[in-house]
Amino acid sequence: MRADRLVATLLVLQARGRVTAAELAAELEVSERTARRDLEALAMAGVPVYSQAGRGGGWSLIGGARTDLSGLTGAEARALFLLAGPSAQATPPVKAALRKLVRALPETMRAEAEAAASAVMIDADSWDRTAVPPPAHLESLQRAVVDGVQVELTYAGRGREPSARTVHPLGLVVKGRMWYLVANTDAGLRTFRVDRVRGATIADAPVDRPEGFDLAEHWKTVVAELDERRAPLLVRLRVRPHAVGWLRGQQGTRVTFEEETPDGWVPAELRMYTAEGAAAELAGFGDALEIIEPVEIRGYLAEIGAKLVRAHGDG
Repeated sequence: MRADRLVATLLVLQARGRVTAAELAAELEVSERTARRDLEALAMAGVPVYSQAGRGGGWSLIGGARTDLSGLTGAEARALFLLAGPSAQATPPVKAALRKLVRALPETMRAEAEAAASAVMIDADSWDRTAVPPPAHLESLQRAVVDGVQVELTYAGRGREPSARTVHPLGLVVKGRMWYLVANTDAGLRTFRVDRVRGATIADAPVDRPEGFDLAEHWKTVVAELDERRAPLLVRLRVRPHAVGWLRGQQGTRVTFEEETPDGWVPAELRMYTAEGAAAELAGFGDALEIIEPVEIRGYLAEIGAKLVRAHGDG
């Protein structure tokens, strides 16, 4: 977009002091003719830009005029480059934007920003799993959210054939390794897993955005509903203090703990899918935990214990 180039041109001028059209063209990766046309457009718009012909000439801001379009403090610049700079995660557009921004920063901030960009390395692979590549239609959905336009979505729900529908994209959320699209539909607000999108055609019509919609607040309700569906069974138990960290590491946000009681136990609540599944996951804790309710889990644990004794008791 030309507006982007004009802003970038002004930033380069204030950072470099004086540039030729050829230097600007190389900096912004455009033709020399386009660079010269953008410089002339700035001058015609009233920006104090002038050209000087001859050896050592070029384009510069009159009187060294400066416009701090970045508006960043030193701390803000470091924070931005720490977050967006890791090379393993930055996409080509992000890298290009960072290159332009670092040149627009005052000289005193530039070295720190460049150092921050290379100070953090993000390895998306876990110890046991490789990173999941971005979903096929993520870029199209990102563009639709930013542009505020509707999308003709072909979506395959779990165990269902793909079907077409028109949605109003409101935001994208990445949770762990999974991307989700929050959209307004004829049936109200819905959440779609982006990896199940089979097609996304951007339409010209604007989205219908509910008044007062806030993506972060809405996502809290989505997470609560999904957690309840994924783990509808509430398990009450008590745990020995030395096993609290182990249980927290195994169950993550599904478990909550209370204060340790005088008898040396830590009360806890855990959300699970089924009583049998809960027993299978908790059996390894042995006598470091006790189930309070539902009591049927105790029966499943006893069965598991008996099977272990029969299989390994002689050893």
